[in-house]
Amino acid sequence: MFVALPFVLLSLLGGKIKGGNFIYRICKLWSKVWYFFIGIKHQDIYEAPHDATRQYIFVANHISYMDVPPAVISLNQPYRVLGKYEMVKYPVFGWIYRAAVILVDRSSPERRAKSFRALKAALTHGISIFLFPEGTFNETGKPLKEFFDGAFRLAIETQTPIKPLLFVDTNERLNQYDIFSLTPGISRVVYLAELSVNGYTKSDVQKLKQLTYEAMEAALLKYRNN
Repeated sequence: MFVALPFVLLSLLGGKIKGGNFIYRICKLWSKVWYFFIGIKHQDIYEAPHDATRQYIFVANHISYMDVPPAVISLNQPYRVLGKYEMVKYPVFGWIYRAAVILVDRSSPERRAKSFRALKAALTHGISIFLFPEGTFNETGKPLKEFFDGAFRLAIETQTPIKPLLFVDTNERLNQYDIFSLTPGISRVVYLAELSVNGYTKSDVQKLKQLTYEAMEAALLKYRNN
């Protein structure tokens, strides 16, 4: 992170769009190098064809601190991550995090609304969005915890399709309860078929959310049993 930090700070001179895109290229390289040294092999699995020239709202399950590196490695198109404001407090990582993500502060409706406007602004510049609809780590013992509405409301309001991703092995690589549990091995990212929002209105948010949840839950059960 200390090696990456000067390049991240330099990229800020390029502005929010070009500079932001360059930060993600830096993070992709950093993640690949880190994976090599800790013995993790990344693998992308496509359940359906993926068109990296199109915009999406990417949604993924969240179970480990290792969920971010595979996202950075997998996605090969301009995008921004929606991240929790609390993460900026960590030294070095927090500085990079602040520069790379769209921050969400859930402490008030006004701050949540500001984050939502920032997501919409990114989409108007041809940039996709990545977020965890569970909001935080899944500690329920089930494949997924309940989803928040935000991703699906954003998809319908901007008419941007939902693209679900699955992080199948990240909890096995690093358990959320023990930072010393890091182990080498495979880290699979599964691309599911996109969910179109054509014809959807604001009244269909719950329907879209449920369809996404069911598709992700079924696929997680399938891959974790293999």
